[in-house]
Amino acid sequence: MKIDSPLFDRIRVKPTADRLRQATCPACQWPGCDRDGTHRAPKGRHAEGQYFHYCLDHVREYNQSYNYFSGMSDDAVYAYQKDALTGHRPTWKMGTRGAGDADPGGYRDPFGFTHEMGGAQGFEAPQAESRAIRATERRALELMGLEMSATSPEIKARFKELVKKHHPDANGGDRSAEERLKNVIQAYNTLKQAGFC
Repeated sequence: MKIDSPLFDRIRVKPTADRLRQATCPACQWPGCDRDGTHRAPKGRHAEGQYFHYCLDHVREYNQSYNYFSGMSDDAVYAYQKDALTGHRPTWKMGTRGAGDADPGGYRDPFGFTHEMGGAQGFEAPQAESRAIRATERRALELMGLEMSATSPEIKARFKELVKKHHPDANGGDRSAEERLKNVIQAYNTLKQAGFC
């Protein structure tokens, strides 16, 4: 190690006065203060990475009155806080797909990266689901007087209508209507177990 090295001064017991390094500290930027500005305080929202230099007393006073959102409307503050949850990065809703975004190349690009780079968007349109109808389910739908493409609300509405029509209290205890009611309930339970309603 060299004798005139600044590291050598740090390990010496008594460095000479001429070799002491003077600490350079900016002056406090508070108006009328002549102390050293030993503490940094952020300048504000539009001056990211820039700081004021204050003494301890003035940095405390500045921090008590500091408001990052000053001058922003309530809606702008809410939008900023909502974006802060994701680190101010764009997000998409779960399960959303763009209709008609098929790519002629045949690959899927759900986030549209190729579109950002000037290419075509690549996402196939979802295929309509078709449910397989077995013979028991087909008979149950026919018994209830419904089409094969009946939806869950249609099946439930038709079931309620048939139960009201064939219930023994509605037709004076007719045995044929009672048998018909049993068949309707059984058909509805079959469709319910199959996941139609």
